[in-house]
Amino acid sequence: MKPIDTKAIVMGVMFGIMWASAFTSARVIVQYAPPLYALAIRFLLSGVLAVTLARAMGQSWYLTRQQWIGTLVFGVTQNALYLGLNFIAMQTIQASLAAIVASTMPLLVAFASWMVFGERIRPLGIVGLVAGLVGVALIMSARLQVGIDLFGLGLCIVGVISLTVATLSVRGASSGGNLLMIVGLQMFVGSALLWVPALTLETFDVTWTWQLGVAFTYTVIVPGIGATLIWFMLVDRIGATPAAVFHFLTPFFGVLTAALLLDEKLGSMDVVGVLIITAGIWAVQMTKQKCT
Repeated sequence: MKPIDTKAIVMGVMFGIMWASAFTSARVIVQYAPPLYALAIRFLLSGVLAVTLARAMGQSWYLTRQQWIGTLVFGVTQNALYLGLNFIAMQTIQASLAAIVASTMPLLVAFASWMVFGERIRPLGIVGLVAGLVGVALIMSARLQVGIDLFGLGLCIVGVISLTVATLSVRGASSGGNLLMIVGLQMFVGSALLWVPALTLETFDVTWTWQLGVAFTYTVIVPGIGATLIWFMLVDRIGATPAAVFHFLTPFFGVLTAALLLDEKLGSMDVVGVLIITAGIWAVQMTKQKCT
């Protein structure tokens, strides 16, 4: 395992903040624009930027068969399904709740790896899985008492399951280099798929405001390109398993950003639940590091 130095820590914290902030910017976007149109355009623009930058760096779009499979699977499950469903859901639910649901992905990956692929999980990892479920249960019970849109919540749950499938299905897709090119091509896949339901189900009814412009530009550049670049740089610097530790920051920064910028109210059970989920993810991750 490569050492985590000061530069890696700075990069990891930057990634965590940028990745988590995407929920807040998405919440702003869907208040002024149809979600599927907005996401399809976002992926198109991010894809153009990523591919252009990749070509300038000398990367090729002639991928291996394994890379093309990974590109298609990720484009469908992560971009079209996970983010598409989350954008629709955030028309009716808070960004903080969407971030909390999404933060359970590492727990779902660990559970599926255990149940489906027979990967061994140490006792601490099992405790972490249980703790994560307890944290989610606390948050959901508190939210249900004050009333939340169950349909929107259901979309987030289906979305995080789709993201879990993407994570489990695309192992080794980055082998052979061309990482930024793969990121850009995945975005084109997501955009192409989302144009179909956008044109079929939505009306291009946009309320043009400065808030929409700022949120959309931020989403395209910062979470779309910036966070992805930092993530691949971080993985290259310290390895995938240590880098995954910084995903622990997602629930904390996701909830904090929504509270600061959108004035979303947080209850005591939200705070307790986020802390328990984060501890659960940490426990699972530590057992995975010990097993590698």
